[in-house]
Amino acid sequence: MELILKAYDLKLKHTFTISRKSIDVQPCVIVTLIDGEFSGFGEASSNPYYNITVPMMIADLEKIRPIIETSGTETPEGFWAKIYPYLKDNLFALCALDNAYNDLYARKKGKKLYELWNYTTENNPLTDYTIGIAPIEKMVAKMEELPWPIYKIKLGTEEDIAIVKTLRQHSNAIFRIDANCGWGVDETIQNSIALKKLGVEFLEQPLKADDWEGHKEVYKHSALPIIADESCIKEEDVAKCYHHFHGVNIKLAKCGGLTPGRRMIQEAKRLGLRTMAGCMTESTVGISAIAQLLPELDYVDMDGPLLLSEDIARGVTMEFGKINYANGSGTGVELL
Repeated sequence: MELILKAYDLKLKHTFTISRKSIDVQPCVIVTLIDGEFSGFGEASSNPYYNITVPMMIADLEKIRPIIETSGTETPEGFWAKIYPYLKDNLFALCALDNAYNDLYARKKGKKLYELWNYTTENNPLTDYTIGIAPIEKMVAKMEELPWPIYKIKLGTEEDIAIVKTLRQHSNAIFRIDANCGWGVDETIQNSIALKKLGVEFLEQPLKADDWEGHKEVYKHSALPIIADESCIKEEDVAKCYHHFHGVNIKLAKCGGLTPGRRMIQEAKRLGLRTMAGCMTESTVGISAIAQLLPELDYVDMDGPLLLSEDIARGVTMEFGKINYANGSGTGVELL
């Protein structure tokens, strides 16, 4: 099995701002695994919040190139368990590798990845489209540029309720709010009351990730469901979110790929938590992997390619929130 690593800089259509940063370009690494006539693809983006860079991911994968390239007969679960000890401190790199291996494995079986898992797609959720923090006229312009059934609105300013009131005047779509750890306990509870009246579906990660007492207070008193993101990184975090959140947003890059992501979904369902998968700013490579999980999700945020000025791959496509799977086996990704 051959390993190919390539770095890309994904250029965004617009400056993308959340409560803690703004970006115009998103660096990422694409992992390609080749076994005979078959190729599998995986992606992970750099992320300063988690101290992950593209050179770091490439260096960590290069260190275990011999182990990777002498593998290929294992199941994805067996491969992940074999590689995890070497990449346990860089789950972003492990995600790109695991997703590529899952893709390759399904292609060798001649099936789409979700078919290999015996998932059915009749009730797949729609994806939202993210509106980053910007002057209100620019946020309105972004909504009008791409009419969509569900918008995920980034907040964490001093004018959050006023922003949503203004956006509501321009759209009847479902709104979801992501404060990216930018609020306090009382602020969240009060905002939840006002935002529920404005047609908001849920709040994502309003408090800092480690404020577990605050999360518990918000969980008890919020008028809206609360979904964990930064508080739910690894598999063991799902159980910690029970009675602190109403659901969990699973990011494949943070947990180490599709293999642990599927286990996290099952644990969340066992605990009665709502299930969501989210994307980083990433290309169709990463998004096509997330799409394989849709049948198991209540919500999904996989709009990464819609934010790019130019994509680097073909795969799943999105049309007014609906995900259309690519032709072919695995995740259906083809690099451009």
